[in-house]
Amino acid sequence: MERTLGAVAAHNHRRPGLALLLALVLAVLGGLFARNLSLNANLVDLLPRSFESVRDLHTLEERFGALGWVAVVGEGADAASLQRFADELTPKLEALPGIRFVESQRPSAFFRDRALYFLSEEDLKEVHRRLEARIAWEKRQANPLFVDLVGEEPPSLDFSDLEAKYGGSAGQRLSSHGSDYYLDPEQRRVVLLAKPDTTSADLGYSRRIVGEVRQLLDAQDLSKYGPGFRVDITGTFQKKIDQQGQIANDIAVSSAVALGLMLLYLLFHFRSALAVGLVLTPVGAGLAWTYGLVALLYGQVNLLTGFLGAILGGLGIEHGIHLLGRYLHLRGEGESSEQATRESFTHTGGAALVSALVAALTFFVLGTSRFLAFREFGVIAGVGMVVLVAAYVLVLPALLGLASRWGWRPRLAAATPSQSRMGRVLVRRRGLLTAVWAVLLVALFTQVPRLRFDYDFRSLEDQGLPSFVLDREVNRIIGYSQTPVVVLTDTPEQEREMVRALQEAQRAHGKESTIDFVASLSALVPPDQQAKRAVLQDISKLVETVPEERLSPEQREQLARLRSAARAEPFTQEDLPFSVRQQFQSRTGDSSGFVMVYPSVSLSDGQAIRALAKELRGVHLPSGERSPVAGEALVLADILNMVTHEGPLILGGATLAVLLAMWLTLGGLRMALLCLTPTVVSLVALLGLMPLMGLEFNYLNILVIPVLIGTTVDAGVHLLTRLASPRSDFVAVYSETGRAICGGLLTSAVGFGALFLADHPGLNSIGALANLGFATNLLIMLVAFPALLLVLSERRLRKHRARSVARKEPTVEGPPGSKPAPHAS
Repeated sequence: MERTLGAVAAHNHRRPGLALLLALVLAVLGGLFARNLSLNANLVDLLPRSFESVRDLHTLEERFGALGWVAVVGEGADAASLQRFADELTPKLEALPGIRFVESQRPSAFFRDRALYFLSEEDLKEVHRRLEARIAWEKRQANPLFVDLVGEEPPSLDFSDLEAKYGGSAGQRLSSHGSDYYLDPEQRRVVLLAKPDTTSADLGYSRRIVGEVRQLLDAQDLSKYGPGFRVDITGTFQKKIDQQGQIANDIAVSSAVALGLMLLYLLFHFRSALAVGLVLTPVGAGLAWTYGLVALLYGQVNLLTGFLGAILGGLGIEHGIHLLGRYLHLRGEGESSEQATRESFTHTGGAALVSALVAALTFFVLGTSRFLAFREFGVIAGVGMVVLVAAYVLVLPALLGLASRWGWRPRLAAATPSQSRMGRVLVRRRGLLTAVWAVLLVALFTQVPRLRFDYDFRSLEDQGLPSFVLDREVNRIIGYSQTPVVVLTDTPEQEREMVRALQEAQRAHGKESTIDFVASLSALVPPDQQAKRAVLQDISKLVETVPEERLSPEQREQLARLRSAARAEPFTQEDLPFSVRQQFQSRTGDSSGFVMVYPSVSLSDGQAIRALAKELRGVHLPSGERSPVAGEALVLADILNMVTHEGPLILGGATLAVLLAMWLTLGGLRMALLCLTPTVVSLVALLGLMPLMGLEFNYLNILVIPVLIGTTVDAGVHLLTRLASPRSDFVAVYSETGRAICGGLLTSAVGFGALFLADHPGLNSIGALANLGFATNLLIMLVAFPALLLVLSERRLRKHRARSVARKEPTVEGPPGSKPAPHAS
């Protein structure tokens, strides 16, 4: 393999024109394919379509349409002006194409007047009993011959206990919270909820519908509602657009900054602008080829793969630093350009290919995940690692050949790096450094049990975006979540049975229930109304006989409400306000089969979402038949369950795959274990550092662990393969290879460090964790591991001397480090 790489590199060095033409054609083709790549940040599309939550959600969208809203918020006026704004804008919004209806008022009056029908017949009789008791007491008090010897308290007309008992009903929850409008007089805000026809997952449609709403708002004369009156848009559709725009901006800014930092470092590392071009040109070609393949395979990038350009760029430059650094060193020793190219790609190129294959294999293990964000990241990164090595083999020798023909000669300072002072310190203080590092690592290992997983789903979205902040205010004004979970049934009978089953489950779980309330058309029409009507007629007669002059103003107001409610007539679904019925209508106008479950837990709490999904999926119809349960909460729960289940499997699979690949490519298990040791130790040290640094795993940054396994192992491969060469000197090898290892890890860190600049919290945490991992690996790779190799070398040498003395054989004296560490150890 090494000889083949060297021969191919030498051939491309001799015939650079053909190699560069081939690379250019492939790059142009890749660029043409990649120009149509789009970004898809929709979480639902990160789960396989075979998942229950995804299937149910698509079923819901086909029957019911969009779950979310376009929320228009007017603010900065008095209550009367806000109501006038809502009344005038509602018909204009409803006239927009693509808007099914607009909800601007609560059905408060309707349900308030019919509140008694939602009580059970027994509780209505209790109301009747309390009224009778109060009237009897009042009559006794009015009797001049009555003497109250015991100071009897008047029976209370307080029905707050019954109000509390039924306060959680769908009618009460949908109509409560004071004003008939979605209005907050203190914050001077009013909310209108426009229901689009299509799901927010269609980003093009989302942009169009939000654009039409914004255009309508821009055409309004807002000054008539008061000075300083303004409007804004939030809701599911606006949040999707803002999140998409933020991620696209993060990709552009982070990638540009990463490229700039890499350029600066390469200039510092090589002190030559030409050397920088020699390293970056193959990387550019490799990335063009890779993204051309991505366009053919997927046609789009997701939340994670959008940043792979910066990440793969950093990892690819690492190969260039090793290869060009070795070439410059050999030229400094007097080798010809072709021979230096052949030698560089024979040994250093072989190590680069091994490390790239190992990294690719690790990424491919990540590509076995059912979570599409991880799967696509793994596949693209794995292919990209191999493609980048191929680009270096094709492009770099050809560029070196052209540069040599044009008379380029590396400067001596760039070709022959000075002997490392650290290398000499390692030789002299190997025992002390090994002991110090051993104590530090043991201390870090003790911190691993403190490591925690962050179950907050806000790591998947930037909650600081203006539309997200305003959306939370809208939820507060409405009084319940805008994103309920929907249970789909086929008939009105099934709908009623499901409502009863959900309410029974809510009562069974008690305070632990994750259900706030359940709403459906059948739940909004109470049963047994005719029987209740007879009791209400008796109550209506009683309330007329209550002497109001003896009541407090508060009691008189309560009595007036009771009198009005007692006069209400029975009602059916057709009598419900249209604003209520339209919320339960399908896209075809069907008004049955939709049971809305409003969660009592935050959708950002991962553990609570899992409990909600478990509670809802455990509810079945009496027949045992399963009803589809759809909603964003169910998708989030499946993402969490999948990540936590697959995480240990992927980690174990990646470690095993790396070990087997290195065993096969390096020719021995002992060498493979030695190369893998600094990676494993640095990962455990990273796990110990995370609690001390206040870092936690989340749904996105957990992929850093298998990535670090694949991307840090090459440092050990480069160091040990060079030390294994005949007549190698430790200090000389450490000086050259350590410098390249440092540069390679730094450029890899820059690639991931670009995510530091992302406003998205999940991507930001990936950058923080990856860079802490690279820093830990760099220290272990440059200090702890070489010191350990020297200690093992010295120990092996002593044993060899002891055996030689026992056999009376001559021994070869020499300081540790003057012999190759792997042979000695």
